[in-house]
Amino acid sequence: MEKTVSEAIAYRRSTRVYKEDVLDTKKVKQCLVNASLAPTSSNLQLWEFYHVTNPETLKQLAQACFNQSAAKTAKQLVVVVARKDLWKKRAKANIDFLNKVFDKEDLTEREIKRKKMALSYYTKLIPTIYFDFLGILGYIKFMVFQVIGLFKPVYRQVRQSDMRIVAHKSAGLAAQNFMTSMAAIGYDTCPMEGSDTLRVKQVLDLPRSAEVNMVIGCGIRDDKGIYGPRFRVPFEQVYFEK
Repeated sequence: MEKTVSEAIAYRRSTRVYKEDVLDTKKVKQCLVNASLAPTSSNLQLWEFYHVTNPETLKQLAQACFNQSAAKTAKQLVVVVARKDLWKKRAKANIDFLNKVFDKEDLTEREIKRKKMALSYYTKLIPTIYFDFLGILGYIKFMVFQVIGLFKPVYRQVRQSDMRIVAHKSAGLAAQNFMTSMAAIGYDTCPMEGSDTLRVKQVLDLPRSAEVNMVIGCGIRDDKGIYGPRFRVPFEQVYFEK
């Protein structure tokens, strides 16, 4: 029986040793479909998911992950990739979708206004924020926006490094959707930052502009794969009500 969201979150642990049990590839793929439904900045969906099941590729990726147990014993691996460089393509996809949704006669005044605002967002604001040239334009925009911010609230994350962070945040949200979905069906995962990301990209034949967000080991937990009871600092130390 599939777990509830709360049950899945409580069940999920970073599992570093997996049993020999085979995973149902279709079920893992469905969990990745759930990952693609995660919230994402400006709905740009600047992510890609590489679902690795080939034994030889698994071996190569395990080596790129320093042969840590979470990678070496994983039955499958998922590599979450941030693709900030695809912003133009994904913005166009949103524009095409909006034109299709509003492609009807007798649009209401409210619908006309929504269409105009949304199209303006993707044709004007997104290029203003994401377009850059060798990082130089980003710093110019940053300084301009800081000055504007002296007089009113303004979006300040406009440098190339800022937009990389935005893309990685969205990719991280998708990864959490995936891991929670896996936990819901009794599958285990371990997100790994410990890897030679250049080698990971080479194994997967990723373009230079792609950035590895994390590698996720997948399998069925072995009892020795959970390295102890869960520890979290007291909730009162991280929760603030204002």
